[in-house]
Amino acid sequence: MHSSLPDIATVIEHALLQPGITSPEINQGCQDADRYGFPVVCVYPSAVQQCNELLHQRPCRVCAVIGFPSGATTPAVKYYEAMEAVESGAQELDVVINLGWLKEGKTQAVYKEIAQIVSETKQTIKAILEMNLLTQAEQKLAAEICLDAGIHYLKTGTGWLGGATVEQVKLLQKISNNRVGIKASGGIKTIEQAQELLLAGATRIGTSRGIDLVKQQAELTT
Repeated sequence: MHSSLPDIATVIEHALLQPGITSPEINQGCQDADRYGFPVVCVYPSAVQQCNELLHQRPCRVCAVIGFPSGATTPAVKYYEAMEAVESGAQELDVVINLGWLKEGKTQAVYKEIAQIVSETKQTIKAILEMNLLTQAEQKLAAEICLDAGIHYLKTGTGWLGGATVEQVKLLQKISNNRVGIKASGGIKTIEQAQELLLAGATRIGTSRGIDLVKQQAELTT
C-alpha cells in the first residue's frame, strides 16, 4: 500500500441510495458507518431525520442528496429540499447541478441556484457535476461555476451514469488547486481503484461498498 494513503475508512462516504431502500436498511447502514468509522452517511432527504436520530452525538455526519439524480428540478424545489434536509439534521448536501442549463450556456442560472443553497443552508455543499455526461470543456466550466458559487467539494457524479475515473479527479484537482475537497463517486469496488483515485487528488470516496474496501485494505496490510 502506498505509504501516504489514509486508512480508507476515514475518507468513505457510506452511500445508502439504493432505490427502495428501507428504514431497517438505513438503520443497519448507520450502525455500519459508526462501527467502521466512516465520516459520512449519504442518504435521500426522507431518511435524514432517521439518520440524525441514530447518529446523534456520534462523529459520523449525515449528508442528503439534493435534486438527485437528474438535477433537473426547479431552483425553488432544490432550495426547499435543501433547507428541509438541513432542518431535519443534514450537515452536508450533495447537490446535482442542472446539466441541461450548463450545456445550453445558462451559466448564471447554474451559478445562482448553487450559490443560494450555499449561502442559505450554511452547511458543507458538494456539487455533483455528472462528468460522464459532459465534454471536458463543460466539465471545466461546471467546476469553475461551482467554485465561484462557494461550494466546499466537487463531486464527479451520482454514480448512476458511470463510474469515477482518475482523469476526472485529476482535472478537478487541477482546476480547484486544493481550494476545495474532491469526492469521487461511482463504480468504486476495489481498494486499488480507491487508492488510485486518492493518489489523483480525491479527498472523499462515495461508495456503497465501504465495508468491502476496509476489508480489502486490511488484507493488503496483513
